[in-house]
Amino acid sequence: MAQKRKLFEEVGEGATQTAEVKTGAIDAGKRGARGAIRAWLMMLFALVAVMIVVGGLTRMTDSGLSITEWKPISGALPPMSADAWGAEFELYKQIPEYQLQNKGMSLADFKAIYWWEWGHRQLGRVIGLVWAIGFFGFLAARQIPVGWTKRLLFVGVLGGLQGAVGWWMVSSGLGAEMLDVASERLAIHLAIAFVILAYLTWFIMLLSREERDLMQARRLRDGKLFTKGTGLMHFAALQIILGALAAGTDAGTVGNDWPLMGGAFFPEGGWDLRPGWRNFVANPELIQFVHRMVAYILLAYGTLVWMKARKSSNTDTRFRFNVVFALLIMQAVLGILTVLYIAPLHLALAHQIGGILLWVVILRARFGAAYPKEQSIRG
Repeated sequence: MAQKRKLFEEVGEGATQTAEVKTGAIDAGKRGARGAIRAWLMMLFALVAVMIVVGGLTRMTDSGLSITEWKPISGALPPMSADAWGAEFELYKQIPEYQLQNKGMSLADFKAIYWWEWGHRQLGRVIGLVWAIGFFGFLAARQIPVGWTKRLLFVGVLGGLQGAVGWWMVSSGLGAEMLDVASERLAIHLAIAFVILAYLTWFIMLLSREERDLMQARRLRDGKLFTKGTGLMHFAALQIILGALAAGTDAGTVGNDWPLMGGAFFPEGGWDLRPGWRNFVANPELIQFVHRMVAYILLAYGTLVWMKARKSSNTDTRFRFNVVFALLIMQAVLGILTVLYIAPLHLALAHQIGGILLWVVILRARFGAAYPKEQSIRG
């Protein structure tokens, strides 16, 4: 006959083992070194952002064609003697940029543009090295979280593609009476750089929060605002590409009045090239006109998105879109000033840096709509 239990007797009292309650099923998988990987990605982010700025300065100083060969390994070392410098200078003298534009330049002037391009390529090598050390190091230590190996590998693949596209871009300016690289190749090169920056930004934000937190936040997702943020991101990407075309054709040096161009809405020489499609990649007047028109559309659409975001009940999400709107205004003002003052180096560089900042805060706002942060009822 079974004994009656005492009213307050604990179940299993006296047993040699007790059952453990298992919790945290979401984090039961391999968590990996999330914090360390995030720090590594932040380092890559900083290097890529600097790379974009240095690339812009290389273009603005007409330095991009100063190194006429692609030597991924041996090219890491600059000329180390007077004879080596002379040999590099002789190679530069064979291309149209020197013969048609810089004929008679001194060795000292050549060194000035050479160092810009060498620094740009060297920074690319550093980025590749930092990625390889980090990726293969975490992989060997088995510290990559579940589901992240392919993501991190993809960043490296994009980086390798960027290096190849960079040489493809430079090679376009070495013959056929070209004074600069092909603007459409420059645009592709810059677009890939911003794609890399976007993936790094998104991955850093994902790793900044635990998986269980992201899963909970996803339930509060503002789908309409996320979609509008995605549209804003696409408009910004188009404007970045047009900005690269403008830089590649020196479009900032034509039509230097505002809001008109040369006293007219549409520039007089905006459709002079034949065949007609070439105007979109080689005619600086049409390129600047299109760049302006898309800027107006981007600003108008960004204003609508901001007005939608103001109605969000989440204070963090509202703040993120407030930052986007403020930077949109700043970038528009910088663009106008760059045109009015005929694209001086400091304004053109500030406009490019503004583009990087705007791109990142748009991504950050879009992430906030997809994964809103928890807030108290009072908040």
